[in-house]
Amino acid sequence: MEQEKDNFWLIIGGVIALAIVLVVMLKSREMESAGFSSGYAESKAEVDKQVAKAHTMANK
Repeated sequence: MEQEKDNFWLIIGGVIALAIVLVVMLKSREMESAGFSSGYAESKAEVDKQVAKAHTMANK
Protein backbone atom coordinates (compact mmCIF):
# COMPACT_ATOMS: atom_id res chain seq x y z
CA MET A 1 0.00 0.00 0.00
CA GLU A 2 2.82 2.39 0.88
CA GLN A 3 4.53 1.70 -2.47
CA GLU A 4 1.29 2.56 -4.31
CA LYS A 5 1.09 5.94 -2.55
CA ASP A 6 4.70 6.69 -3.46
CA ASN A 7 4.07 5.80 -7.10
CA PHE A 8 0.88 7.86 -7.15
CA TRP A 9 2.64 11.06 -6.09
CA LEU A 10 5.54 10.31 -8.44
CA ILE A 11 3.11 10.01 -11.34
CA ILE A 12 1.25 13.19 -10.31
CA GLY A 13 4.56 15.09 -10.08
CA GLY A 14 5.62 13.78 -13.49
CA VAL A 15 2.34 14.87 -15.09
CA ILE A 16 2.65 18.36 -13.58
CA ALA A 17 6.29 18.68 -14.71
CA LEU A 18 5.37 17.50 -18.22
CA ALA A 19 2.52 20.02 -18.41
CA ILE A 20 4.83 22.87 -17.38
CA VAL A 21 7.46 21.86 -19.93
CA LEU A 22 4.88 21.65 -22.71
CA VAL A 23 3.40 25.06 -21.86
CA VAL A 24 6.85 26.68 -21.88
CA MET A 25 7.76 25.04 -25.19
CA LEU A 26 4.50 26.06 -26.86
CA LYS A 27 4.76 29.61 -25.53
CA SER A 28 8.30 30.00 -26.86
CA ARG A 29 7.20 28.75 -30.29
CA GLU A 30 4.27 31.17 -30.22
CA MET A 31 6.58 34.10 -29.48
CA GLU A 32 8.99 32.93 -32.17
CA SER A 33 6.32 32.67 -34.85
CA ALA A 34 4.68 35.95 -33.87
CA GLY A 35 7.99 37.78 -34.29
CA PHE A 36 7.56 40.18 -31.40
CA SER A 37 11.27 40.98 -31.15
CA SER A 38 11.73 41.86 -34.83
CA GLY A 39 8.34 43.58 -35.02
CA TYR A 40 9.26 45.93 -32.20
CA ALA A 41 12.49 46.96 -33.94
CA GLU A 42 10.65 47.60 -37.21
CA SER A 43 7.92 49.61 -35.49
CA LYS A 44 10.47 51.70 -33.60
CA ALA A 45 12.40 52.43 -36.80
CA GLU A 46 9.18 53.43 -38.55
CA VAL A 47 8.16 55.74 -35.71
CA ASP A 48 11.61 57.32 -35.63
CA LYS A 49 11.43 57.93 -39.38
CA GLN A 50 8.01 59.56 -39.11
CA VAL A 51 9.13 61.74 -36.19
CA ALA A 52 12.18 62.87 -38.15
CA LYS A 53 10.02 63.65 -41.19
CA ALA A 54 7.55 65.61 -39.05
CA HIS A 55 10.43 67.47 -37.43
CA THR A 56 11.92 68.50 -40.80
CA MET A 57 8.47 69.58 -42.07
CA ALA A 58 7.95 71.74 -38.99
CA ASN A 59 11.33 73.46 -39.44
CA LYS A 60 10.61 74.56 -43.05
